[in-house]
Order: sequence, then structure tokens, then C-alpha cells
Amino acid sequence: MTQNKFKEKQSFEKRKNESNKVLQKYTDRVPVIVQKHSSSDLPDVTKCKYLVPKDMTMSQFHFFIRKSIHLDSTQTIFMMINNGLVVGSQLMVEAYENLKDEDGFLYVIYTNENVFG
Repeated sequence: MTQNKFKEKQSFEKRKNESNKVLQKYTDRVPVIVQKHSSSDLPDVTKCKYLVPKDMTMSQFHFFIRKSIHLDSTQTIFMMINNGLVVGSQLMVEAYENLKDEDGFLYVIYTNENVFG
């Protein structure tokens, strides 16, 4: 399991307050934290916090992250939430409602290796 740098830097209360504020202000979006798996040699994302449209699919978000870390088409990227792969056709709002953390953020980890066994 990868360490969660975002959780290490901020207290639960601070994270919970932040996610509540964002959800109230941006009702059409979900708060997502994106981090690289500790064993991955892919580039880091330039920022880890994203406000993602609820109607975006996981495939669209996957493409967005690929572009933001400047991957070329020959490189593979796996994205997981709660140590499981996500279905590309799933909407971000569905992933958020089913898999969000108790602090109100959805944590997405990306890697270039299949770390699922």
C-alpha cells in the first residue's frame, strides 16, 4: 500500500472541512485527490487536488491525468481507488458516492505497474 502524502500533511478535521466547503460551493463537482503510487516511476502530477465534474467518466478522467503528466501513447497507466481498479464507463459521481473516504475526498492512485497481484 502506498503512503498517502495528502493525509499525512493535513489533519482529518482540516480535510473534512475543506471537502465540505468545496461540495457546498461547487455542487456539480466532486473533490478528488490524485497521487502517484510509491513504487511508480511515472512523473508526479503538478497538483494533487482536483474538482472533477460529476458527469465525467473515469475514462475521461484517466485521459486527463495522462495528459497532465505528459505520458506518451506507448506508456501504460493504471488508476485505482481503495486498491481496486475502476470501470472506465463509471461516472465520477458514482465512484465518489461509493468509494469516497470518510474525510469527503475521493483518493485516486496511479501507477505504471500492475500492483494488483
